[in-house]
Amino acid sequence: VSGNKKRTGVKGPGGNIKETVADSKYGSQLPNGSWNGMIGDLINKRADLAVSAITITPERENVVDFSKRYLDYSVGILLRKPEEKINIFSLFAPFDLAVWACIAAAIPVVGVLIFLLNRLQALRSSSSQNGPPGHLTNGVGSGTLHSAIWIVYGAFVQQVALRIVMGSWWLFTLIVCSSYTANLAAYLTVSRMDHAI
Repeated sequence: VSGNKKRTGVKGPGGNIKETVADSKYGSQLPNGSWNGMIGDLINKRADLAVSAITITPERENVVDFSKRYLDYSVGILLRKPEEKINIFSLFAPFDLAVWACIAAAIPVVGVLIFLLNRLQALRSSSSQNGPPGHLTNGVGSGTLHSAIWIVYGAFVQQVALRIVMGSWWLFTLIVCSSYTANLAAYLTVSRMDHAI
């Protein structure tokens, strides 16, 4: 069944081939539950096959079988392309001003903390080397159990404060860089997807 206005038909052993529909409609459900148009002709066995640019709807799919689409047709709206405004501060957009301020404040604070811990460690190591004669120096000194345990403990905790601060700073830097990269990619993607409609 097609939508042409010619009224010719061919009868054959495979079935009836009609070129038009009696009411020239695609097919919609009537209030009494029956169908008109091409869908009605298929349901009432007045046609074996219908070929047309008909929309596949759930109601129609409940009463007839559709083949795969042989033509996709879509309507588009054309718009004037908006002018792209270049913002020189767009690299700062992924983070708020408060986050940038915290990062800027953390850099000198951690730098001063590392400097102080390094100086403190240098003072400790110089005072332990210039200690009294019975004092431990590089593992040499009184051979008591207390001294041996203190040597083992000192090997583990030597510069531990500095290592904790440095490790925390590197972890913080890794998290900030990863977050910045992800947020910048998302910001650039979303800014390209903005449409006027």
